Amino acid sequence: MRLVGVGVGPGDPEMLTLAALREIRDADTVYVPVLAPDEQGRAETIVREHLGDDERVRRLVFALADPVDGPQERRRRHWDRAAEEIAQRLRERGGTVAFATLGDPAVYSTFSYLAATVAELLPEVELATVPGITAMQATAQQAGIALTVGAEPLTVIPMLRDVNALREALRAPGTVVAYKGGRRLGELRDVIAESGALDRSVYAEHLGTPDARVLPLAEVSDVDDAPYLSTVVVLPSRGGRGEQW
Repeated sequence: MRLVGVGVGPGDPEMLTLAALREIRDADTVYVPVLAPDEQGRAETIVREHLGDDERVRRLVFALADPVDGPQERRRRHWDRAAEEIAQRLRERGGTVAFATLGDPAVYSTFSYLAATVAELLPEVELATVPGITAMQATAQQAGIALTVGAEPLTVIPMLRDVNALREALRAPGTVVAYKGGRRLGELRDVIAESGALDRSVYAEHLGTPDARVLPLAEVSDVDDAPYLSTVVVLPSRGGRGEQW
C-alpha cells in the first residue's frame, strides 16, 4: 500500500508534470483538499482537467483558510479525520492513494501533516512525493524575472503571523519571497517600501486561473481584498550580468 503526495502546480493544468500526471492516472483513489464538501478547490480543478468526472477523485475537507495564530483544534481535527479516512481506505483496498496538493508537497504543504498521521495509523504504508511547480516559479515566469542569479540566496517566508520575519529578511542579501500574505498585504507592502525595495517587488494572485494577476506590487491598489494565497517576490539590487550588489 502506498500514499503519494502529488504536486499539481499553482493552478494551470498545463503545469502538471508528466510524473504527476502518471501518478494521478494510475492511482486507485485521488484525494483533493477542499474547504467544504460541496465546494471544488483549485487542486481538484487541475486534477479534473485531466481525469474528468472520474469517480476515483474524492474530496477531503481541511481548514485551509483558518489563521495559524491561536488555537489549532479545528485544523487538527480536519487533519486527523482526513488521515483516518485515507488509512481506512488503504486498509480495505490497498493499492495507491494519491493526494493532490497545490504547488509542491515539500513546500508548506498540508501533505506533510497528513502523511505523518497516516504513517502513525498505518506504519506499513509506503510514503512518496512527486515535486510540483511552485507559486514563486510561476510568478517569475509570468513576470519575466529571474528568482536568483549568480550567488544570490533565496529566502521564502510564510506571512502567517506578523511581518517581523520579512523585515529581517529584507535586511539580508538576495531575493525574498513572501507566501500567504494576502490578509496583511498593506502592512507587507509598507515594510517593503520602508526597505527601499518596492520598485523591485512583484505581486501575484490566482496563478494559473482566469482571475490571475501578476503586476508590480507598487501598482496594487486593492490591498484589503487580496486573497490568502498570494505571492510577493522582492528582488535584490543587481548590477550588470552576473554581478550582485
